[in-house]
Amino acid sequence: MNIDHMRAFLEVAATGSFQLAASRLNVTQSTISARIRVLEERLDRPLFSRRRTGAELTMAGHHFHRYAQTAVQAWEQARHEIALPESLSSVIGIGVHPTLWDRVAFDWIERIHNRAPDIAIRTTVDFSETLTRHVCDGLLDVAAIYAPQQRPNLIVEKLFEDDLIMVSGTEGRSASTAWEKDYIYVDWGHDFAKEHSLAFTDRLAPQLKIDHPALALTFVQKRNATAYLLESAVKPYLDSGAIFRVEDAPRFRRPTYLAYPDNPIDPERLQLALDEVIAIVNG
Repeated sequence: MNIDHMRAFLEVAATGSFQLAASRLNVTQSTISARIRVLEERLDRPLFSRRRTGAELTMAGHHFHRYAQTAVQAWEQARHEIALPESLSSVIGIGVHPTLWDRVAFDWIERIHNRAPDIAIRTTVDFSETLTRHVCDGLLDVAAIYAPQQRPNLIVEKLFEDDLIMVSGTEGRSASTAWEKDYIYVDWGHDFAKEHSLAFTDRLAPQLKIDHPALALTFVQKRNATAYLLESAVKPYLDSGAIFRVEDAPRFRRPTYLAYPDNPIDPERLQLALDEVIAIVNG
């Protein structure tokens, strides 16, 4: 029994599929099956009920889940902390969705450094699904994400809500005239894509798609483009007249969430990260 076996077990439990677990771990389905079989032989209990619709945890599987998760988290944390210099006491892993970097990431890192200079910080910038999986695997202590996924032993709580508004580098634009060659589609995730598609059913696909809002803002300012950006982020530019709001364009609500384990390896370290990111939002 080793960490790879338990990681395979956790992925099958999360996805309900041996095939999906194999895809996520970049191994073959037969490898996943073999690893689960080893666990079941060592524990002398079936961990999954295999059905055509997928794999479901047995009672023994439910009991084993917490121990497997704790073991994987402890291993990953130990693997990263062993390499730390003696001047640092531990490492905290935070994940940030790319479009949240400007909103929270820089200040979050600075606040943790100022409050606990003896703690190293490992930051991962990726999309919600990957960050959630890293939290579940123990690679990250907490992640700021958009699309929450319900997983066992994972806490997901709302951090804040903001509005996405259409802005332009040219004054007096309307939603109809904004949708020309200079419209930039900022990828705010699946929920936004659905709402955006419903709001603009008669529009052609944009020529430019960007997953980083700061880059989109640069195009808005320098090329007189239009794009959907967070209202709180662009407010100073609107107030100064550097860019302009497209008044008749629909606005979209954008909730941001924190994802973290309900049984962290180091509760004090996790609480430090939570305190500082909440302080940024409330401040």
